[in-house]
Amino acid sequence: MKLATFNVNGIKTRLPQLLAWLEKDAPDVVCLQELKALDGVFPHQALRETGYEALWKGQRSWNGVAILAKGQAPVEIRRELPGDPADDQSRYLEAAVDGMVVACLYLPNGNPQPGPKFDYKLAWFSRLHAHAKALYASGHPVALMGDFNVIPTDLDVYNPKSWQRDALMQPESRAAYEKLLAQGWVDSLRALHPGERLYTFWDYFRQHWQRNAGLRIDHILLNAELAPRLKAAGVDRWVRGQEHASDHAPVWVELGAAKKKAAPKKRAKP
Repeated sequence: MKLATFNVNGIKTRLPQLLAWLEKDAPDVVCLQELKALDGVFPHQALRETGYEALWKGQRSWNGVAILAKGQAPVEIRRELPGDPADDQSRYLEAAVDGMVVACLYLPNGNPQPGPKFDYKLAWFSRLHAHAKALYASGHPVALMGDFNVIPTDLDVYNPKSWQRDALMQPESRAAYEKLLAQGWVDSLRALHPGERLYTFWDYFRQHWQRNAGLRIDHILLNAELAPRLKAAGVDRWVRGQEHASDHAPVWVELGAAKKKAAPKKRAKP
């Protein structure tokens, strides 16, 4: 099974690129972020024609998340991150797919910092810690996927000095990500490529894509029930090289089959 996450940076604008990627790589489950569109214009019919059913939660001009599943409909669990009923930003969606819990998130950017946007980022992270802890301990296989807007270490950025003042690389942001991993979540891409410089985002300025001046901010985290099935992980860089591409590239993992539970032994007759 192949899982993937992709910040499309506007689903209406990037739909041709999204469909081309889905047709070529055919992941089984996909989390999308930054739809930047209201629910009514989500391209569910075009996705269905490509073989995918979807859940989505849009928002005008900003945010928006979706979960796609190949050949089956994701079963909605929740449409918001618990902890703040007043938060109306479309940043979290959770569904059951093929025996797994899939959580799709678009964590706040937090810039400029310091300020209210950075405070919101850290508060959202705190809510995520609480909910992720419950997900991790649920006993179900869980994948936590999306754009975390965190550069975890200096290995995950082309030039740390250039990003020292950015919210993505603040000590508080990194500490919040580490606190999440401390619950037991496995950062799949880093687990299989421990010393490699892998990027998932290249902005549109100063030829960052052409110079491979990128960041790793899109992550797939697996809990203890799912991590043993991890076989491969990577970044589909070719998607970022397309014309009119998103500034992100899809991140993916391949999982082996779930082990069947042994049947209980029959008691001998007396």
